[in-house]
Amino acid sequence: MPRPDPTRLDPATYPFTVTIQTRFQDLDVLGHINNVAMAALFESGRVRFNQAIKLHGWAGHRWLVARVEINYLGEGFFPDDVEIASGIGEIGTRSWSILSAAFQNGACIATCDVVLVMSASGGLSALPDEFRAGLEANRLRL
Repeated sequence: MPRPDPTRLDPATYPFTVTIQTRFQDLDVLGHINNVAMAALFESGRVRFNQAIKLHGWAGHRWLVARVEINYLGEGFFPDDVEIASGIGEIGTRSWSILSAAFQNGACIATCDVVLVMSASGGLSALPDEFRAGLEANRLRL
């Protein structure tokens, strides 16, 4: 795995951050936050990001996760909280990406890139103009 872009390791790159508590049940047998729990932490951060920037409730539209990529950069531990920082990456005609990073005790322990696609009436749909404007306003600060 190539090293991530250094800007992805800086919390200031992201327009949104949320703190999420870890749980004892998140640990693997070695005492690390396991990969399934890390995916759930990123999902929680992504949902809270979408709520914060009001990307929900578009009548007749919904979006679907097309791809998730998580890169593990360090170990995460219980009981320390994890900060999930998120922002919008690429924006296409019918899709966009949410780029996130997980920080624990000031260190980036993982990154997560998610591609989402817009759907309406059973098929893929172009992004509505207002929706696109909301995405543009929340891009990563590169």
